[in-house]
Amino acid sequence: MTEENNKSANDNPAQDNNTQQQMPPIVIHTQYIKDFSLEIPHAPEVFRNMNQAPAVNINVDVNGNHMHENFFNVELRIAMDGDLIDEKLFILELKYAAVVSLNVPKEHVEPILLVEIPRMLFPFARSIVTNALVDGGLPPFMLNPIDFVAMYQNRQGQPQRPEQPK
Repeated sequence: MTEENNKSANDNPAQDNNTQQQMPPIVIHTQYIKDFSLEIPHAPEVFRNMNQAPAVNINVDVNGNHMHENFFNVELRIAMDGDLIDEKLFILELKYAAVVSLNVPKEHVEPILLVEIPRMLFPFARSIVTNALVDGGLPPFMLNPIDFVAMYQNRQGQPQRPEQPK
């Protein structure tokens, strides 16, 4: 065998360029719970009054920030609280996040950060919320799917947007 046949793909600059071009457009490097809290302020007394479904308020928000190069941090925030009659049943706050890299044209970065990444994170965040409520002694509650496209479109009129790479 000649030495040329033993060269690896890394020894050929043309193949390195092809490898870089073949990078997936979205890579989720890690997902993590940044902050989580479940409070049941009137436990255990409140459990006596659980003969009806609580009134539940849900607030969902998304934020994306540039870290370095093509790396971003995307944070999905879910805030929920439930009331029984005139009493606070629970307060839940979750910040679920991911570090991602994007290999897309610059004009696609913002929609991917605020629509596609949250869409990928949501099932994991929903599972955390559901399990925490059940483990906290509360009735099962499944968050309905979120329309992140509508959230993004509503946000377009607001001044706060994720940082773009420089």
